[in-house]
Amino acid sequence: MATQHFTLHHDGVTIPVSRGGRGRPLVLCPGLNATRAGLRELTRLLRRHHDVVTFDLRGHGLASAASRYSFAAFLGDLGAVMAELGRFGVTGAPLLAGYSMGADLAVHFAAGHPGAVRGLVLVDGANPVPEPFLTEADLPILRAMWADLAARQRAEPDRARRVSLTAEEILAVNAEIDAVRAGILGRYERIGVPVHLVMSTSMAGDSGEEPAPRFNRNWRAGVERLVRACPRVTVSWLDAGHDLVLTHAPEIARIVRAAG
Repeated sequence: MATQHFTLHHDGVTIPVSRGGRGRPLVLCPGLNATRAGLRELTRLLRRHHDVVTFDLRGHGLASAASRYSFAAFLGDLGAVMAELGRFGVTGAPLLAGYSMGADLAVHFAAGHPGAVRGLVLVDGANPVPEPFLTEADLPILRAMWADLAARQRAEPDRARRVSLTAEEILAVNAEIDAVRAGILGRYERIGVPVHLVMSTSMAGDSGEEPAPRFNRNWRAGVERLVRACPRVTVSWLDAGHDLVLTHAPEIARIVRAAG
């Protein structure tokens, strides 16, 4: 199937949507600071065995900027795409895959829309970590990291990879994500379809310097907590960092294919 392109107008923003591939339907939801262009290799591999719909969240890639960026607003973007799947030619409940914050969005959507998806594949996100990542002690490091990231993304020459959010907006959304993950176990308990996680062993990198080791321990502890609470949730660990969608795209595509 040749790639098809659609435009969705929703909540004052314009969301670009692409559909291509063959096989059972799959919706791929990017995360914070991730774009369709950045996930191009994974999307290409997924399209060998799935009819893939993907899109840019507000303020990301070719989507328009917005007056507000929040978890609820991003969840609305995903919901708007899911509501229009029929218009895009997709029939039947899709497999819903999400990366990073996109995984959290996928869990919240599935919990609130029984029967709308046939399964979830969550890539390095939606983790009920026991400790928040945003603490007063670590805030200066994270603020500097996101300031550098925001500057690079806003200056990206390829508009399809550009992200419009400022460092403060990224910080605010990450604070929301911490709060969302504090209560996400309850969302998992409302999901009646298969759920598979694909998680990185070194989410915060493998430098060995704090706070990376502490962040990585927190990441693993969150997954262990989830599996204890929801034994039907399955997990694959990849020896990778949080950029695993770039460094381990073939492995992720194989896991998604096995999931359906």
